[in-house]
Amino acid sequence: MALNRVKINSDVELKDRLVAINRVTKVTKGGRTFTFAAIVVVGDGKGVIGYGLGKAGEVTAAISKGTEAAKKNLVKVPVLKGTIPHEMETRFGGAFVLLKPAAAGTGLKAGGAMRAVLETAGITDVIAKSKGSSNPHNLVKATIAALSAMRDPYAIAGTRGVSMDKVFNG
Repeated sequence: MALNRVKINSDVELKDRLVAINRVTKVTKGGRTFTFAAIVVVGDGKGVIGYGLGKAGEVTAAISKGTEAAKKNLVKVPVLKGTIPHEMETRFGGAFVLLKPAAAGTGLKAGGAMRAVLETAGITDVIAKSKGSSNPHNLVKATIAALSAMRDPYAIAGTRGVSMDKVFNG
């Protein structure tokens, strides 16, 4: 899996989205200690996406830590006319993700953590199915792995020596 890492500039506007928050309890001799773990997805809506996990004693601190971690973990994914270039299946842990391109106007047929990732990446028309585990951590990682493993049609046409206008116009 070739990850297309992206460095962010200060002029890039990244939107963050909270996918899931988990309260963790540690029981000690002195009583219960509560901490929070937040998984956050950031993206520019034009094919750049990243995820991060933040852990802290307060929810807001966990979200901000997750956002900073996500900004360090950005990848570029191919978005072609609001959808993905081809079908893709990926597995991460117990989560199995199936992504299919859809015609314009279909909308985003995905649920939960997959929807957050796809919306943040700027994908508007796709059919997605999650099988196996519904753990948001594994679903986010599987979805980003599937998107980053996709092959860009412009790059494929370039390696074959064909121009894209010839592909679309016959």
